[in-house]
Amino acid sequence: MSSLSVPAPAAPAEHLDAAELRSMVQHDQMVSVRQSVRAAIPINAVLTLAALLMAYSGDKLALGLLWALLSALVNVSRAVVCRLPYRRPHEPASDAAAPSARWWRTRGVHWHLRLTSLLGLCSGLVWALVALLCDAYTSPQTLFYLTVVCGITAGSVTYGIAYARVPIMFITPALLSVAGCLLVAGGFDRQMLAVMVFVYLAALIRSAMQSEAAFKRGSLLKNEATVLADRLRQAHEASHAATRELEFRANHDPLTRLFNRDGFAEVARWRLEAAQEHEQCLLMLDLDGFKAINDMFGHGVGDRVLQDVGAWLGRELAPLGAVVGRWGGDEFVVLYDTSTAALSPEDVARLLTQRVAQASALEGGQLGLSVGLCVGRGLCVTDMLAFADEALYSAKRSGGDGFRFFDHGLQQALVVRRDVERDLGLGLDTGGIVLWYQPIFTAGGQLHSFEALLRWLHPRHGWVSPEQVVHAAAATGRARRLLAHVLTQVCEAARRLDAAGLAHLPLAVNVSPREMAHLEVDELVLETLRAHAVSPHRLQIEITEEVALNAENTHGKLARLAAAGVAISIDDFGVGYSSLASLRGEHVRQVKIDRSFISGLDGSRDNQLLVRTILQMARSLGIDAVAEGVERAEELMTLRTLECPLVQGYHLRRPAPLEEIIQQP
Repeated sequence: MSSLSVPAPAAPAEHLDAAELRSMVQHDQMVSVRQSVRAAIPINAVLTLAALLMAYSGDKLALGLLWALLSALVNVSRAVVCRLPYRRPHEPASDAAAPSARWWRTRGVHWHLRLTSLLGLCSGLVWALVALLCDAYTSPQTLFYLTVVCGITAGSVTYGIAYARVPIMFITPALLSVAGCLLVAGGFDRQMLAVMVFVYLAALIRSAMQSEAAFKRGSLLKNEATVLADRLRQAHEASHAATRELEFRANHDPLTRLFNRDGFAEVARWRLEAAQEHEQCLLMLDLDGFKAINDMFGHGVGDRVLQDVGAWLGRELAPLGAVVGRWGGDEFVVLYDTSTAALSPEDVARLLTQRVAQASALEGGQLGLSVGLCVGRGLCVTDMLAFADEALYSAKRSGGDGFRFFDHGLQQALVVRRDVERDLGLGLDTGGIVLWYQPIFTAGGQLHSFEALLRWLHPRHGWVSPEQVVHAAAATGRARRLLAHVLTQVCEAARRLDAAGLAHLPLAVNVSPREMAHLEVDELVLETLRAHAVSPHRLQIEITEEVALNAENTHGKLARLAAAGVAISIDDFGVGYSSLASLRGEHVRQVKIDRSFISGLDGSRDNQLLVRTILQMARSLGIDAVAEGVERAEELMTLRTLECPLVQGYHLRRPAPLEEIIQQP
């Protein structure tokens, strides 16, 4: 502690509590006083015995016995008091004041010091009675008694350095008795001796007070250092605890207390490196039906379900020694060593999908589980996560509530997806991503409008589907750029149609649910139209029912577009949830009957009934209806019988570049 700057005793450091330090110093005084009293009592007893023997030789045995008995009684009392427990400085008063505690147990150090001082006074009064044994210091034994009294008083000051009041209370009655008797006896020599006793008393008192001051100064320095050391230790422990908590929070999900992405990846990386020769299994889990629970019961219930599922996974997978983490949202991830597991990966996945309904008592019956598995040896955690995620995506596309292993087919799909994501920017820069157009016809065969469709001839994988392009744009943060690219090409196509005398034909653009939810589609559309001097009435935005129903995010955007003159069309009508709700609002001008109702329409009375119902509803609302996916002449004839106003499909015209469409009759 030499590096610490210790303040002067009179002015303790401001950052230390002065009352606390005084209490600690008093405690040190109490300990020292009790040690000195216990050491002095045997000496006191020996000197008492010596005085008793001297009284016997001076024919004062009876008086000596009475005095010795009184001295012994006081010494016993002092010894008992030295053993009494007391309330320590840092002890809560409530503990000391418990019903089972003795009355002295409730007293603090200061009270016990005063009690010790009072008993010191009693002992001093006993030694003041020594004058009775030597006829007021006039008998032949005076020198002996005078020597004993002076010696015991000097010893009390020597031993009692911690608390001056105790030795002062002891020596004062004894020495005053000596000085008083000498003065009363008279005579120059006795009077001078009395004066010396007074001087001796004053010197002892001064010495006692100086000793106490020195003790308190040393005790204060020691306790300041102790307090500082304790606080440094506590700060060190608190810092370590805070560091551990920060590390835990950095690597764990606050809701489920499982590993988060970073924490799981780090632990998984370590385990894979440590067991490269062992086959490992990584499972990516996604809760089916969780969104419905969140929507119906709120995020509070949803969070509780996630907590329950996390705890359930920990219990279920504990025998496997698995690492379990929350990957985000309602996705979880698991890694374990198959060489030490009693169950095969397929059995583990099957049991999890079968038992997930038991994971939570809160609407647990609605929960399902989709699982993607990657099993391999010597793979890095990044690849295993990507492979398991690809398998999970495949399981979800198959309807969910099941599992899928990452195999060769999925590996090829992953290679394609990664290449598409990597090369998407280049495709946009070089114009490789283009638009083809598919005409929409009236029932009488008249050209009504065009639908713009994404096309990309990838240099390695050939034609890439529009869905792959849109997903790649969302995954790489290029969704806005892709939409701007599409709108720009549509505006250029509108000008070419104008030049070809087809200025009356509108163009339709598909907007994905993600784009509608996360992009300012209305601003981007209107800005692009203004920049290319294209009328909003030439553009039609096709959205799915999923987007149309999400009024909170899209209603305002659709309303602004409709107010500017852009027509809104509902795509894939009839296959979403609450399809009728998507038609509410003045901005919807067209619905496209999903191709699943058109395929085989001529041979399906149920589909004919559904299509007729949709057409009647559209007429009642004053909006257009388009039957998409017309592949056969029989389907077209049936639609004409049902008086469907607009049709689209490969039987009528396949998608093609705009130049080919314009050149065809």
